[in-house]
Amino acid sequence: MEYSDIKRLLDDMGNSKVDSLDIEFPDGTKIKMKKNEAKIIPPEVLTEIENPVVKDITLPAESKEEKSVIPTENCKVVKSPMVGTFYSSPSPKDEPYVKVGDKVKKGDVLCVIEAMKLMNEIESEFDGEIVEICVKNEDMVEYGTPLFKIK
Repeated sequence: MEYSDIKRLLDDMGNSKVDSLDIEFPDGTKIKMKKNEAKIIPPEVLTEIENPVVKDITLPAESKEEKSVIPTENCKVVKSPMVGTFYSSPSPKDEPYVKVGDKVKKGDVLCVIEAMKLMNEIESEFDGEIVEICVKNEDMVEYGTPLFKIK
């Protein structure tokens, strides 16, 4: 089968109402074609997408006693050196590299950031104690995103 014949088949199928086509020739050549299915959105859903309804949601109030405020003016911040996915441990089964309250030294591994399928270990730039982990496991981080606060 020539290229022009295949192109004509594609054009004809595109202009027809046929959704799929399977052809098998005597010489063993097989051609299978299937159109992409367009999803039809009902008018009521389309209206909701165009004019979203904003609902007033009241979240439960947190008591000041439950949430301790950590003074951050004396803290040093470890920021993300790249864009990627933050992982607090080397694998899902392992314990996190560090937790709040852990003492760390300069050069200790704090987390891993996956960028372009490469796992990059992020090391502490300072000696001190972890007072806050600013991102959650598997969060996407940007360049300069605060990861840890160390006192």
